[in-house]
Amino acid sequence: MNPSIFQNIRNIDLLSVGIATASIGIMGFIIYFNDKKNSINQTFLALSVMGIFWSAFNYLSYQFYDPVVVIWLIRIAVFFAVWFSFSIFRLFYIFPNKSPEFVKAYYYLFIPITVVSSLLNLTPLVFTRVTAFTEGRVSEVANGPAIALFGIVVFGLVGCGIYLLVKKIRRTKGVERKQLDLIFFGITITCLLLIIFNFILPAFLNNAAYISFGAVFLFPFIALTAYSIIKLHLFDVKVFATEVLTFVLSIVNLIEIVTAKDTLTFVFRLSMFALVLGFGILLIRSVQKEVELRRQLQILDKELEAANAQLKILDQARAEFITIASHQLRTPPATIKWYLASILDGDYGKMDAAVHEQLRKTASTNGSMISLIDDLLNVSRIERGKMEFIFQPTDMAEITQITVDQLLPQAEMRKLQLIYEKPKVPLPIINADKEKLRQVINNLIDNAIKYTPKGSITVQLSQTKDDIMVKVTDTGKGVDKEHLKNVFIKFERGKIPAKNSTGLGLGLYVAKVIVEQHKGKIWVESPGVGKGSSFIFTVPIKGEVNTTEFDLTKTQTPA
Repeated sequence: MNPSIFQNIRNIDLLSVGIATASIGIMGFIIYFNDKKNSINQTFLALSVMGIFWSAFNYLSYQFYDPVVVIWLIRIAVFFAVWFSFSIFRLFYIFPNKSPEFVKAYYYLFIPITVVSSLLNLTPLVFTRVTAFTEGRVSEVANGPAIALFGIVVFGLVGCGIYLLVKKIRRTKGVERKQLDLIFFGITITCLLLIIFNFILPAFLNNAAYISFGAVFLFPFIALTAYSIIKLHLFDVKVFATEVLTFVLSIVNLIEIVTAKDTLTFVFRLSMFALVLGFGILLIRSVQKEVELRRQLQILDKELEAANAQLKILDQARAEFITIASHQLRTPPATIKWYLASILDGDYGKMDAAVHEQLRKTASTNGSMISLIDDLLNVSRIERGKMEFIFQPTDMAEITQITVDQLLPQAEMRKLQLIYEKPKVPLPIINADKEKLRQVINNLIDNAIKYTPKGSITVQLSQTKDDIMVKVTDTGKGVDKEHLKNVFIKFERGKIPAKNSTGLGLGLYVAKVIVEQHKGKIWVESPGVGKGSSFIFTVPIKGEVNTTEFDLTKTQTPA
């Protein structure tokens, strides 16, 4: 390299070419990493890379004095010039289709001609030798016999590409038309600059001073094409800000390279420029991934919202179906209940003891079915968000006694003791929904009977300072610590297999909702599996609940 090279590189051409080259590279990789599988992005990256290599070797060919080095730099530059022209043709051929279909001529004509022409450029058949230098720059090169082929291929590829672009512009409208107009405007500016500074001035005015500015001449086309693709993909502001930061840092490093005073500093700053450019591209890529992930999450969020709305509609329809079906199902067993009660009371005469016992079992089973249907009805009301209550003066001792008496036959059938420990002193009358609280007591005792293979169930009624407490204790299967918090969840039956129990796991869920609407509390205590359990609930003595309908979407607490 000429000793005065470090004074030459401090001029405007290195800075401008460096800025243009860095910008082209950044834009190419940004667009490619945005969607690697997109043919447009792949082609644009190839266009950018070919443009960078052509610009770099074109610039270097004017920085050396050795004719052998210069001629090879020129040959390599025109090698990439052919592939750059092919990339222009390919981009115009596919844009704006992300997954284009190529005709046979593309594979059997354009690609072979490009390959042959580019390889010929590396031989003396196109450029033979450098014949003259002027002011430290190559001014004359001897052409070979294949120079005409080089010109035909380059102008042919670019010309065909522009022809395809113009055809698309005429066929399209709206946003797509604007994108194609931008690209056409960019290629027009670039072609005019190249014709003026790389052909007219050197050929007719013997002025080759601007040939090394190739990257600057390519920049308008690359920039406007990149902008058009960006508009097509709607890039994020974060990505754009990161690109600007990377670009600014690259420019700062280029300025430092231009001001280098010795070879070591020049090499060091050039290495730093390469590192900044590389890490900048990686940073942009990571921001793009973050933005893309956010977009996907937003899409998923919208899809989930739509799915959730649809599920609510389906859930509402299911709840309404359960309500209608339960009402229809409740009528027959309710009728059977009253007939069985009349028969068992002797309204139709005396009967054999064995028949009486079977009818009593039938009445007990029928009562369980009615309780199950009541649970289904209550669940459907809960799920629709509305549940009616009739608040009136209620004697908890009375409704507890009635419930125990009704379930006593069921306990005797399973050979269990059902013990009712009445309060030692009369309990105060509370304001409550008598039927709903009776159902809660019924569900707790019925549940205890189902899960107690042998032993007893004890029902205790007592008064605390502010509440009345009902406690149902059994000697049954108990609850392990892991499932204590789940027993009041809808359809939850712990680890008990379905074949070993009746019901759907709705009783405790309904009980929890009813107690909470009375401003009370309900919970379970158990020392462990096989050690029995106690289900307890309290309701306030001085309740201030006056409404007859609760909006459960606002008042219901999670299980």
